[in-house]
Amino acid sequence: MATIFTKIIDRQIPCHLVLEDEHTIAFLDIGPLSEGHVLVVPKEEREFLHQLSDTSAAALGLAVARVSRAVVEELGCTAYNVLQNNGSAAHQAVPHVHFHVIPMQADGRGLGVRWDTGTLDHAAGAALAARLKARVSRGPGA
Repeated sequence: MATIFTKIIDRQIPCHLVLEDEHTIAFLDIGPLSEGHVLVVPKEEREFLHQLSDTSAAALGLAVARVSRAVVEELGCTAYNVLQNNGSAAHQAVPHVHFHVIPMQADGRGLGVRWDTGTLDHAAGAALAARLKARVSRGPGA
C-alpha cells in the first residue's frame, strides 16, 4: 500500500517536517486550507482508523495533541479543527490514516463545515450504546 505518505515516511518525497517519532510523522499540508495546516500520519500503513494497532493509535493521539499545541502557540489562533476521514465516500483522498490539524484564521480561512444534525431517539440510542459498549469491551477483532 505505497501511498504518497509512505513515500514521505521513507524520504522518497520531501516534506516540511513538524514532528517525527517512532510511530508518527507530521508535516505541513502542501494544499493548506489555512496557514499552519498540518497532517499527522502514523507510520503504520493502514487505510482506516479502526485498522490501526493500539500502539499506533495511542501514538497518533499524542502526536495530534502535540501538533495542535504547537499550532495554537505559534500561530496564536484561538480555534482549530482536527479532521480525520475514513474511506473515499467520507472524503479520504489518500488511503493512509491521517489527521488534519487546521487552524482557523482571523480572516475566516480554515475548514468550513456544514453539520446537519438529527435527533437521537432515547430507546434506540440506549440500545445502540449497549451494543457498542459490549463490542468495545471485547476488544479489536473480537
